[in-house]
Amino acid sequence: MNRPVVLPAFPAPLRWLNQPVGWNVDGDDALAIEAGPNTDLFTDPGGPDRFANAPALVGRLDGDFTLSARIRVDLLSTYDAGVLVLHGDERTWAKFCLEMSPQGRPTIVSVVTRGVSDDCNSFTAEGDDLRLRISRIGSAFAFHVSTGTGFWHLTRYFALDGDPEVGFLAQSPTGQGCTVRFEDIRYSAKRLSDLRNGE
Repeated sequence: MNRPVVLPAFPAPLRWLNQPVGWNVDGDDALAIEAGPNTDLFTDPGGPDRFANAPALVGRLDGDFTLSARIRVDLLSTYDAGVLVLHGDERTWAKFCLEMSPQGRPTIVSVVTRGVSDDCNSFTAEGDDLRLRISRIGSAFAFHVSTGTGFWHLTRYFALDGDPEVGFLAQSPTGQGCTVRFEDIRYSAKRLSDLRNGE
């Protein structure tokens, strides 16, 4: 039975889209998800391939919000990733990733899917204090990343139809599995005052 998951830092019940190999809630604000091999969420814009078997834990948040987490991920294989995700339905979703590039570098990647996916690599990212954040501002969404300086860099601003759920995902498209730890998870119902500098 797919019982709701309670994570104290997240102000709503959470549910699994796909079951993970393993998972754990640690204290009020940390979550670990283990994805199995060949798990992904991607619809190829240039071909018939569609993948939707990555484990994701999502819940519904009303109104404007920000949701952020420090991402720690065992990047062992190409496209292994820790992800913050928006999920409307099987054809409408977006993900914000700390992902292993084909060059073997941790990379900030975003994907927005409206029937088919796009794929945008922003920059390589180093260090042990990488934080991803999803914000809703009215009918729009924003992805920001902080690399330890305290400044939130805008990487994507977009609209997504419907009222998507938001949450956490782990993936290992080409590998044998991937464990992601989401730490210092923070939710706020406060609307961003400045989209460009992330405040």
